Amino acid sequence: MAKAMKYRDVARALRASSIERVVAMTYIAKAKRWEHGWEIHVEGVGVTQVRLLEQAIPQARDLIETMLDLRVDESEIELDFQIGALVNEIHEVKQLTADAAKLQTQAAVRVRTLVDELRASGFSVSDTATILGVTRGRVSQLRSG
Repeated sequence: MAKAMKYRDVARALRASSIERVVAMTYIAKAKRWEHGWEIHVEGVGVTQVRLLEQAIPQARDLIETMLDLRVDESEIELDFQIGALVNEIHEVKQLTADAAKLQTQAAVRVRTLVDELRASGFSVSDTATILGVTRGRVSQLRSG
């Protein structure tokens, strides 16, 4: 708690001074499961609890604002899940999902270009659809999209 008091004193001093300062800080909120939900440990501030993990960041923000007498945006809070070995798998799956979304965007651009090229080469909508393995309606969507 002594560390939190130091932050609070600094915050009050900054507000009291005539110099306006904006300090961007990221707070780390470690979420640890327990039998009634989740404990949220905010480094250098304190601990709070939530029943559902979706409540962790708003509750961490409330804890920070209460203990440090500061206004904090939720984007300044990073949630760190303390769930053992699964955390590595979660990070990998999230990365794979982001990579897949990027590839999907690239494929969408390329298929639109390919539809335009096939149509410009004289292929009918029906033939283009068969070549690409999509419906005629999809070819029309891709052409006008």
